Amino acid sequence: MIYLDSAATTFQKPPAVSLAMAEALRTMSSPGRGGYEAAMHAADMVFQCRSELAELFHMKDPGRVVFTMNATHALNIAIKSLVRRGGRVVISGYEHNAVTRPLFAVGADVRVAAAPLFRPEEVAGAFDRLIRPGTDAVICNHVSNVFGFVQPVKAVAALCRKRHVPLIIDASQSAGLLPLDMEALGAAFIAMPGHKGLYGPQGTGVLLCGESVRPRTLLEGGTGSISLRQQMPDFLPDQLESGTHNVPGIAGLLAGVRYVRRQGMENICQKERQLALMAAEGLQQLPGVRVYTQPGLYGQLGVLSFTVEGRDSEETGAALGEAGVAVRAGLHCAPLAHRSGGTLETGTVRISFSDFNTKKEIVRFLSLTDALLH
Repeated sequence: MIYLDSAATTFQKPPAVSLAMAEALRTMSSPGRGGYEAAMHAADMVFQCRSELAELFHMKDPGRVVFTMNATHALNIAIKSLVRRGGRVVISGYEHNAVTRPLFAVGADVRVAAAPLFRPEEVAGAFDRLIRPGTDAVICNHVSNVFGFVQPVKAVAALCRKRHVPLIIDASQSAGLLPLDMEALGAAFIAMPGHKGLYGPQGTGVLLCGESVRPRTLLEGGTGSISLRQQMPDFLPDQLESGTHNVPGIAGLLAGVRYVRRQGMENICQKERQLALMAAEGLQQLPGVRVYTQPGLYGQLGVLSFTVEGRDSEETGAALGEAGVAVRAGLHCAPLAHRSGGTLETGTVRISFSDFNTKKEIVRFLSLTDALLH
């Protein structure tokens, strides 16, 4: 199988990830649940993972690195900590349902900073017009999961700081690939999955909590701390981590984070962009294929969408799957992004890359796609 669906999850992981998970199952119990060796070993590993994530994203306090089930879980905590029913929220035109559905559920007054695809200056201008003091939150994904469009989060963060509005960044497609400096951005929250660019297993996610933010609990329960009280602990990370930790998952995430740090985010990003550029140039030579990209992949990461004239996107995706190429087709849980990009009626076929893809795979993918179109 040629796996080109890493925007959903990086299916191919560093060997150290599964080894770390197996070691955790063999030697670790639950952190904070005892003073015996297996519990202490788990606590040390969990703290080490927090610490390495804090270093990677420039956070002073590892305790403000909270483990979640996935990015959706993290975003729900962030949104429901900041947004009141009827509260004004400004979002980009490229948000995932993991943002829009929680906002709908809480009854937020949502304003969309609409802008054309691959126009970061216009995105920033749209946010500038809509952000005003008293806004409950601004939410912006760093990179579109549909088009790989890198949004101007630094400019948006500067606007939020100036107007004293909390910012939530969805780093689902950028964590592990693009630099994110929590301290410099001044974001209230940054949410990310563990199972994509950080190369951890499914069932892991991370919420970075800003120094001044006061989060609200999404779940309440046991934490192993202050057990006599019926109120949740008022300190992080315990406040947001009720129940037993996913110790094998966090061990795998730690191995994935260490892989990213060894390889270097810039190196991984550059490799993915080279493969995406190779794929984009090849697809553009095929009859009836439209690729949503900019020359030289300007302002874009290793995520590409394309359509085929006269063919349903899901039909094309299914045909590629039968030929041994794993892709994603349809709306990718992001109808707002498709509306912004002009592909809501057709959806797209999406290909996305990881550090484990090769140029040989791209050549084979292009050959198979060409064959399917004739």
